[in-house]
Amino acid sequence: MSAEARVKELGLTLPPVPKVGGVYKPVVIVGNLAYVSGHGPLREDGSLITGRVGDDLDKDAGYQAARQVGLTILTTLRAQLGSLDRVKRVIKTLGMVNAVADFKQHPAVINGCSELWGQVWGDDAGIGARSAVGMGSLPGNIAVEIEAIFELHA
Repeated sequence: MSAEARVKELGLTLPPVPKVGGVYKPVVIVGNLAYVSGHGPLREDGSLITGRVGDDLDKDAGYQAARQVGLTILTTLRAQLGSLDRVKRVIKTLGMVNAVADFKQHPAVINGCSELWGQVWGDDAGIGARSAVGMGSLPGNIAVEIEAIFELHA
């Protein structure tokens, strides 16, 4: 089943295309790789999920924020590529969690994004290499920022 069909089947609602907030491109394509800049958890109403995991948000709320970032990246990919079906596979994900110093469950938070992409592209193509790290702060106090690299169909 295609990624676009899976998005419909799963009943996913994608947020609006995020506005560029600095001097960068949301996606840079080199050969058959799409490098996606860091994205935050943009909601359907255009607001962002903010707060520090372990203080303002618990692990489950962090997971939901990471899932929302995954949806936001899907929106950007669709806008930049024309269709999510152009993605062959997830290569690498870097998840950054705005967390208190003693929070230790960063991978469990970033699973919110990884599990979503596994549902959209399947376990083989949707799950790639990954890093999940904690940060002392993130822009605008967003809860999670994620960047990724995707392989595109030729």
